[in-house]
Amino acid sequence: MAKKPNKKSKKRSTMAELADRHHLYELSVQCAESEIDFVDDAYKKLRGRRAKLLREDFCGTANVCSEWVRRRKTNHAIGVDLDKEVLDWGKTHQIGQLKASKAKRIKLILDNVLTVQTEAPDIISAMNFSYWLFKERDQLKGYFNQVHKQLAEGGILFMDAYGGYDSFRDIVEEREIEDGNSSFTYIWEQEKYDPISGTLICHIHFDFPDDSRLEKAFSYNWRLWTLPEIRELLNEAGFSKVTFYWQGFDEEGEADGIFEPVEEGEADAGWIAYITAEK
Repeated sequence: MAKKPNKKSKKRSTMAELADRHHLYELSVQCAESEIDFVDDAYKKLRGRRAKLLREDFCGTANVCSEWVRRRKTNHAIGVDLDKEVLDWGKTHQIGQLKASKAKRIKLILDNVLTVQTEAPDIISAMNFSYWLFKERDQLKGYFNQVHKQLAEGGILFMDAYGGYDSFRDIVEEREIEDGNSSFTYIWEQEKYDPISGTLICHIHFDFPDDSRLEKAFSYNWRLWTLPEIRELLNEAGFSKVTFYWQGFDEEGEADGIFEPVEEGEADAGWIAYITAEK
């Protein structure tokens, strides 16, 4: 009598294998609500009116575009990115979750921010240090020139930057993230900084309670631009005024998420600033 073959037990997938890296990124890195709070209010203070059309360069999952159209019925958004995979994800998981009346006010474009031609927006947003992928001076100035041309009259470019003496070090930082009934660990690794070229190699990893890891979920090959360099290039591109906004701290010494315009910053180990460049 023939023996029945042994049934091989199915190997269970790890949490890392089941994880959605874009969803984890949004939970760990982005806070579209607070970002739009700042952009919306800063534009109103500077221009005395509300912006209507926002363009999100390097838009990724279009999280910010989606948040923008949620704010007011008059708001429209354009998202520009070179990565089709992440744009497709955003169409499904961000725009696809909006009501049709809101979704139709977002236009996603697969194109290069250096050459793309769009309707003139009130605001162009280039956040999460995305413009740091332009590692040569002429490249970054070329991007700023393009933005200046594309903005509507009185338009404003919004960016962020980070620095401090820890930004020049090879370091690893961890933060626990709660997501409903589950949790994971967000890991930011600055693998290498080259003081001659300014090149900064960074990675994002995710660790899970089952001891699995999503290694190098995202990797970045940037130049660590300093604020004086950024201001000089913005001025050369024709922007009329550049303002830096510094984050404050609460009584316990923790960042309070409130950004105020400043003339001088603090020599902290690590700081994050917003930047506005007015056309």
